[in-house]
Amino acid sequence: MSFLKKFISLRTCFLACAFASSAFAADRVVGANATLDMEPGARSAALGSATLAVEGDYLGLMTNAYQLSQAKYMWASFSHTAYYEDTKYDYASMVIPLPNHQGLGVSFSRFGADDIPYIREGEPVPEGSNYNTLSIADWVFSVAWGRRIMDRLDLGLAFHVLYRDMDQSGWGFRGDASARYQIKDDFYVAGLLKGWTSSAASWESGEFEYSAPEFYLALSYGLPVQYLYGKFNFYWQSAGLFHHDARDLDFDEDTKGGERIWEDPLDWLSGGRGGVEFAFDFGLKLRVGLSSFTTFKSVTAGAGLTIANFLVVDYAFESHPVFSPVHRVSVSFSPYLFGHKPREEGHLSKTDAAKKLVTEEELPTEEFVEESVQETPVAPVVPTVNEAPEKEPAPAVETPKVETAPAVPTAPATPIIETDDEILE
Repeated sequence: MSFLKKFISLRTCFLACAFASSAFAADRVVGANATLDMEPGARSAALGSATLAVEGDYLGLMTNAYQLSQAKYMWASFSHTAYYEDTKYDYASMVIPLPNHQGLGVSFSRFGADDIPYIREGEPVPEGSNYNTLSIADWVFSVAWGRRIMDRLDLGLAFHVLYRDMDQSGWGFRGDASARYQIKDDFYVAGLLKGWTSSAASWESGEFEYSAPEFYLALSYGLPVQYLYGKFNFYWQSAGLFHHDARDLDFDEDTKGGERIWEDPLDWLSGGRGGVEFAFDFGLKLRVGLSSFTTFKSVTAGAGLTIANFLVVDYAFESHPVFSPVHRVSVSFSPYLFGHKPREEGHLSKTDAAKKLVTEEELPTEEFVEESVQETPVAPVVPTVNEAPEKEPAPAVETPKVETAPAVPTAPATPIIETDDEILE
């Protein structure tokens, strides 16, 4: 009987899947939900959009959620980008630190265009600028979580939901997983499994599109330069590993196309991106990069400034071999750092916090005990006023056993008065 139940349940699941597949056509495409691959942050954009390698840019949560494990304070970030043909991209995110080297991030973005003129079918062409207008946009909501797994390993997960409002509406989703490992001081390797749930989109017409998962690698290295009062940071992010069409086709100027690493390693390396950043100790950062190593026409540049630890302003300039350049601005603000000094550690457990509090409270007490040990032995040792100044320093070096001397209560009144006067002096 149990075997029959299992057979019926399996058959029911098979029929349900067959019915669902017949309800809409599932097409494998390249770049489903491509809006999720756009670069929102000005810092990463100025570094050739090597976002996976850049830590501390909370506008890149859609790529490197692992950085949330390093979050010490709450941050709110905003960016605005004006593309060609009056297309705009606005992005906002918030980072919330959690105990045990964890962090939570949420973001919301809109990519679209407004006031697009159109003419309804059958209507005459209007005179002047009296056109009907419409708007098209992609709305994205993302949730990200990061945690320190072990001493040198950080892990991050992110899930994105997309709503598209065009000639027909549609919904999309994608899940990403990222990790970073510290090889040695200031040398890191990171990986991104983009679309581990696949990147899928369902349209109002019933059509279903999806893109297969892809994997990326990234490296970052920091080199302090003391005589320049700053530090060099180098970033590199690879092209995709799994698919032949991994390279960004917008920058591919040859007819060969992006090859996979086992087919042509050099061609695969040329499809990567990277950048160099110099961070001065006083908060200024200068950046330059390439969005694709296939052409120097993809050069990027920018700068950033940290103001009083609680406000970060970044700017990026991005060139393109075909389209007009793009200017990007982003701002990050920390409410905690606005009214507090930076903490030495991000999060303390209750036990560590109690130990730190006890230690801070005991410090004044210890200082008082040391002073009392130096002063109390003075009373029983003073025989005369002339010899007192020479013998006062000697008891201070001796051990505290002098405190047990019984001479204090039995001493006459006159030496006690003289000793008090000398102590006051």
